[in-house]
Amino acid sequence: MWGDMGYQGKDLKDHIKREYDIEIEIVKRPPSRFWVHKDTPPELLPKVEPGFKVQPRRFSLSYRDLEEMISIRGAKVDHATLQRWVIRFVPLIDESVRKRKKQVGSSWRMDETYIKLNGKWVYLYRALDSLGNTVDFLLCARRDKSAALAFFRKAFRENDLPEKVVIDKSGSNTAALDDLNREISEDRRIMVFQIKYLNNIVEQDHRFIKKRIRPMLGFKSFHSAKITITGIENIRMIQKRQIIGANDNVSTFENFAMLIAL
Repeated sequence: MWGDMGYQGKDLKDHIKREYDIEIEIVKRPPSRFWVHKDTPPELLPKVEPGFKVQPRRFSLSYRDLEEMISIRGAKVDHATLQRWVIRFVPLIDESVRKRKKQVGSSWRMDETYIKLNGKWVYLYRALDSLGNTVDFLLCARRDKSAALAFFRKAFRENDLPEKVVIDKSGSNTAALDDLNREISEDRRIMVFQIKYLNNIVEQDHRFIKKRIRPMLGFKSFHSAKITITGIENIRMIQKRQIIGANDNVSTFENFAMLIAL
């Protein structure tokens, strides 16, 4: 990785110190490895990503898997450091994604799925438009009318009001939309449908989120769960080319690198 750029040994250490003001330790045994500080700036992170292309089917992308994949590229980064990177950088990435997210369609499909937190279930509310683009998401401790209201208010703030919303048979979701429709002028009121097969698109999209979460074996705190899921949802939106300026002819990583460079 860094060797490809012409940096080895002390030259590598000096380069990292000069460019990023980070002290690293060179471990003097083959293969040469370096330690990356937990405060590594965002622009350094993409240089680790190409290692993810090594033996992709072998890894389920837990933090420990990522630690091993990065080590294949010659860097030593502890899995706990990777988690700290997620906590630190995801809010910045999310802010950038939301600023540059393309407008979604006016027909939404909304559903919630279950996430394990300390052995108990919490609820991830999500909505997609009819083309499968992510509208918004919100992690909630409960599955009730208040949680549904919080989700819809957040989604309405971040997007234009939809013309229609497809939901499941949940009474709390119906009650939340009824309350919101009473607050909206009659000509803007949202049509609500409860048609199961139309919600297949969002139920299928849950699988991507679950696939990324499963190797983590549950979360220990609501805060870490919220941050981690936000990062996963951001990457999902980048994969769907929902970001203004995204290039359909390059990889998700290259579009991600473009986003954080802006």
